[in-house]
Amino acid sequence: MAPKLLLPGRVIAAHGRHYEVELADGQVLKCFPRGKKSGVAVGDLVDVQPQGVDEGVIERCKERRNLLYRSDEMRTKQFAANVDQLLIVVAVEPAFSDELVGRAMVAAHSADIPVAMALNKADLLEGLPLARQRIKKLAQSIDVPVVEISAVNAEATRAALLPLLQGRTTLLLGQSGMGKSTILNALVPDAKAHTQEHSVALDAGKHTTTSTRLYHLPGDQGDLIDSPGFQNFGLFHLSAGDIERGFPEFASHAENCRFYNCAHRQEPGCGVLAAISQGLIDADRHSLYLRLLAENEAQQRY
Repeated sequence: MAPKLLLPGRVIAAHGRHYEVELADGQVLKCFPRGKKSGVAVGDLVDVQPQGVDEGVIERCKERRNLLYRSDEMRTKQFAANVDQLLIVVAVEPAFSDELVGRAMVAAHSADIPVAMALNKADLLEGLPLARQRIKKLAQSIDVPVVEISAVNAEATRAALLPLLQGRTTLLLGQSGMGKSTILNALVPDAKAHTQEHSVALDAGKHTTTSTRLYHLPGDQGDLIDSPGFQNFGLFHLSAGDIERGFPEFASHAENCRFYNCAHRQEPGCGVLAAISQGLIDADRHSLYLRLLAENEAQQRY
């Protein structure tokens, strides 16, 4: 029996049980995983067995550098694999959730994925000072770069964001209504054609991102992965150690803890608690850490 013809490719879109895989020559195949369980994510490098003209079977997924996903008691939602950075999009209006932004940061840092933030709708001057204040509180303790944009100005948006995206695969993540699609269309002009095409295929009246897709920035400047907006961000898959890694500002202070297995809750001689009392670590970040530990411990009991 002749060996299977396997072609290397990269998953660039996920639609339920089928995926789009881009081959080395730029051809895109509609692919299905072998077997009932796939576990495949956008950004995965895979080997595909071609079937017919434009279809194929995903035979195997190669080892990942990372995978960003969320999970709660009901389900797990994968965002993307093999990403170089996470760009969290927030906006002056509507109001964004500090809690959800904080959770997304923890997920990224626990997977060693650098984080940046884009504050969209910066032309809404009345609400801008408060949004800036909230972003500063979220970002300053962990040196997260923040770029202010007004995505309706496509040229200015490209000028502000492209230096941050250059040569990287960036996952675009944010709550619904933050303007991710507008940012995407500013950065990737032909993305509008893609979204309209999918809206027609899905018989949708207007485009809201319902699936994850990878786009190439013009001129091979990098790749941008767009994902659906989210309204919750469970981290039930993280261990206590993973959660602590999600708070990189703890690391240097944890070296001063009296006990090697200090959980940074109320232990005597805790370097992290001392840093909080000195204003070196934000107390709200520590409160999020405690909530995540409690959630995951409660999940393990059931």
